[in-house]
Amino acid sequence: MNDKRIVFAGTPAFALASLQAMVEAGIRPVAVFTQPDRPAGRGKKLTASPVKQYALEQGIDVLQPESLRNEDAAQQLADLQPDLLVVAAYGLILPQQIIDIPKHGCLNVHASLLPRWRGAAPIQAAILAADQETGISLMSMNAGLDTGPVYVREAVQIGDEETAGELHDRLAWLGGHALVNYLPAILSGDMLAEEQDESQSCYAHKIDKAAATIDWRLSAVQLERVVRAYNPVPGSRFEYDNLLIKCWEADAIAGTDAAPGTVIASSRDGVVVACGDGALRMKVLQRPGKKRVNAQQFSEQLNLTGRCLL
Repeated sequence: MNDKRIVFAGTPAFALASLQAMVEAGIRPVAVFTQPDRPAGRGKKLTASPVKQYALEQGIDVLQPESLRNEDAAQQLADLQPDLLVVAAYGLILPQQIIDIPKHGCLNVHASLLPRWRGAAPIQAAILAADQETGISLMSMNAGLDTGPVYVREAVQIGDEETAGELHDRLAWLGGHALVNYLPAILSGDMLAEEQDESQSCYAHKIDKAAATIDWRLSAVQLERVVRAYNPVPGSRFEYDNLLIKCWEADAIAGTDAAPGTVIASSRDGVVVACGDGALRMKVLQRPGKKRVNAQQFSEQLNLTGRCLL
């Protein structure tokens, strides 16, 4: 392993877990590719990605091309003479020209049990679809979107109340540890990748804020999953009196004959809203520009009992 030249490509916290696991296992990349610094926070200050910050702390060279679809980026990678490119949540499409450069190709750490949930938001998609399990896949990359052959899948059960943020952290850890456990066998050729079953594939679209808007005509069970899937990003939300209110924690309960969107009760136990089937009891909410509060605190700020949110 120590004689192999490995380059790492990744950007957010999910990718950081894999990079950290590699470094801590003594698998030190010769360089890291990550997305250019982006504006972040209320001040929109240019901020380095979690991967860049860690790489610099470790004294690893960092490269930040705007795109991989140009000769300069390809030359940067080629100059590193990589045996393998490890990719985790990089955020840029790898063209065939890039994939062909490393001697042993490109290995992707993906947060689903491929071919289920290819695409940008597999964690959210698994929760929204009421999947009982998900996991990570180590995949040999090709020019398709998460379509390459898979070396290994490791599954985990999805908790009944687990949010996307909580599941993300578990899968990030799992991906990093699977990577360092199986990387020697992958590089030596002792482990072979199997083609995906295309008939079982499905796609997880990029997160859209509009999809996080609560539609009270849906069942409470569906909306409880919406709340979990979009916590912490971008946060499920509903509108009342031109206020965009976010809901961070909720559960489904038995409903009444009230029309969907009607606020049935507002107390310390929750803000209860009638849905297409059942009712959603919202337990942690947030008004614009305010902190998250429990249902009782929210009700003291804004009592919605009897109002219709549709």
